[in-house]
Amino acid sequence: MATITADDRQLQQVAQRNPAKASPMFSMESGAGGAADDSSSEQEGSYCLIKSVRHLSDRGFTRLPDRYVLPASERAGDGSGRVKLPVVDLAHLRDPCHRAAVIETLDAACRDYGFFQVVNHGVEREVISGLLNVARRFFELPLAARARYMSPDVRAPVRYGTSFNQAKDAVLFWRDFLKLGCCQPLHAAVASWPDEPADLREVAARYAMANHQLFMELMEAALEALGIACRRGLLRELAAGYSQIMLNCYPACPQPELTLGLPPHSDYCLFTLLLQDQVEGLQVMHHGRWLTVDPVPGSFIANVGDHLEIYSNGRYKSKLHRVRVNSTRPRISAASFHSVPAERVIGPAAELVDEASPPRYMDTDYATFLAFLASAEGKQKSFLQSRKL
Repeated sequence: MATITADDRQLQQVAQRNPAKASPMFSMESGAGGAADDSSSEQEGSYCLIKSVRHLSDRGFTRLPDRYVLPASERAGDGSGRVKLPVVDLAHLRDPCHRAAVIETLDAACRDYGFFQVVNHGVEREVISGLLNVARRFFELPLAARARYMSPDVRAPVRYGTSFNQAKDAVLFWRDFLKLGCCQPLHAAVASWPDEPADLREVAARYAMANHQLFMELMEAALEALGIACRRGLLRELAAGYSQIMLNCYPACPQPELTLGLPPHSDYCLFTLLLQDQVEGLQVMHHGRWLTVDPVPGSFIANVGDHLEIYSNGRYKSKLHRVRVNSTRPRISAASFHSVPAERVIGPAAELVDEASPPRYMDTDYATFLAFLASAEGKQKSFLQSRKL
């Protein structure tokens, strides 16, 4: 039986102050056994409780609520295979004697795996540990404090939510997230970020700047690997491009075999840079098998996004990946998505299109993607499939 907590009472006050939150997507989940008793339903039915898996986990649910139970065909299954991703060493990339070899490694990784590990990247340990720490503290805030940023609008630049697309998902997923939209100059975006914890804006801004520099270095190397001769114009655009940081919390799950933290999907961007704590969970699809990626302390995982597959005219692959959860340890990660400015249309690079290799994708922009995301579940590579010629 679920009990009313101090968080619940705070959230009731929030809901009463903000009736806009009283919509079906914010309705109360059923109790610990999948159905609340009548007295609990009567109490909790007096207001709208935001769906938050952190909240469900904190309340001691011992069974997974029905809305989070995946059909048997969509569950993770055994999934015991593991993978060591190709390693891109930025210290060697910066060394003229080794640069060509690293470019070759990056090129092969983007063609085959769609993923690679980035080491010796130069982002300070304090910046990395600081972001994971402040993310953890944000998700530990009282639910009412987090709920200030809850929105069903996928276009909102700052948004706290759960699942993948909770307005459309037929089954919900075991994740809470905080989306932080970034733009240049960065201070224009930071002012809208949460002011709790008190150091979140400062810590996340430092991380965003360092992460963007890392993306620029990797993107320049990828353009070189693709043989794009006129790179400077695109790199100038990317310097002022759109990005966002997604802080993710995957609480310990009472029945992890029945659900996922994130379903199989690809990312909409040029590159995603993932920072994760020491709890494994990320799985990538490689040669028809789901393989678990071992966390490497202090490193980043980079993966090709849909934009880069489109820009490379299919030479680079935005591979499917998903997140598993476990019953004992919460997991914190931060995924940064980087691409061209939001208003910029992107299509196959002119240098990669000829009679032998005609365009394989339609041009697209961020508005098209958001419209798609607002109307669909976004699983698999559904958006990219919609752009294929």
